[in-house]
Amino acid sequence: MPGASRPVPPPMRVARSSVQIPADSLANRADVQVFIQEMANRHRFDVDYLLTVFSQAKDKPSIISAMSKPGETKPWYAYRDIFVNSNRIQGGVRFWRANAAALTQAERVYGVPPEIVVAIIGVETQYGGNMGSFRVLEALSTLAFDYPRRAAYFRKELENYLLLTRQEGIDPLTPRGSYAGAMGLGQFMPSSFLSYAVDFDGDGHRNLWSDSDDAIGSVAHYFQGHGWRPGEPVAVPAQVSGTRYPTLVSQQLNPPRDSVAHLQAQGIAPEVPVSGAQAAMLLEYQGRDGLEYWLGFDNFYVITRYNHSRLYAMAVYQLSQEIREQHAFYPGAVRPERVARAD
Repeated sequence: MPGASRPVPPPMRVARSSVQIPADSLANRADVQVFIQEMANRHRFDVDYLLTVFSQAKDKPSIISAMSKPGETKPWYAYRDIFVNSNRIQGGVRFWRANAAALTQAERVYGVPPEIVVAIIGVETQYGGNMGSFRVLEALSTLAFDYPRRAAYFRKELENYLLLTRQEGIDPLTPRGSYAGAMGLGQFMPSSFLSYAVDFDGDGHRNLWSDSDDAIGSVAHYFQGHGWRPGEPVAVPAQVSGTRYPTLVSQQLNPPRDSVAHLQAQGIAPEVPVSGAQAAMLLEYQGRDGLEYWLGFDNFYVITRYNHSRLYAMAVYQLSQEIREQHAFYPGAVRPERVARAD
């Protein structure tokens, strides 16, 4: 991946450090000091450097409070209104127009349509309007050392964060993100940054905070890496009848396995033509006027790899379609179906 690493000196022992450590800082904690020594041994970080960084950071109890709240359960129609509305649709059209060249290039390179990339950025951060206010270092450290249920995961993300800031020459205290440590326009976790972030404009850095080209290329690369299938559908509405279909409603976020032909034999009829051989899953949502049904395909499953939620994936898809339709009305707009797709 792009991004030059800086040479680092051999590791030093914490015991030999002369760094002044405030009593209320993360660097004063024994578990953080153990982590620092591990980073020195494993990745040859300078101990004094990391002690200096962590001495300027504190744990944030408010993050634990936010993580510990039970997940808010909304019916689909209420969830949809949060993300598929005029502000995000028009914002998406403006973002597309402002970044048309990068979006077209991302589709050529990675095969992911512009409207999907735009919708992800719209759902995640309102096109950069809300990328989070927590120091990423403090968010990840708080969860790594004070949130036992997922401490191992966040400790690894903290490790990855320090690696990426070293690679990109970023001060670890500067970036801000969500209370879970997600960063930039597309809200990448550090492990996703290391695996999928790209220097899409060729300036020598992967900047997902203020470089929309890099953010666009990175989101598209993420989707390609998780199996996006260019030119294939995401989801289509369906009608149901009979008594067999309830047992086929997808309960797990697994890749679709049943063919459309098989589902049709069970009383599930797509409202638009799709190949009978296409693998699909039956999705059920609570609409304002009752239950609604959709067939989700492999590309729908790929969207759930960005956020493991059927509600999220359907919101991204429906927002993308609204943006695509509105974008096509603007003079000079390139209709999505005319953009060259990757082979």
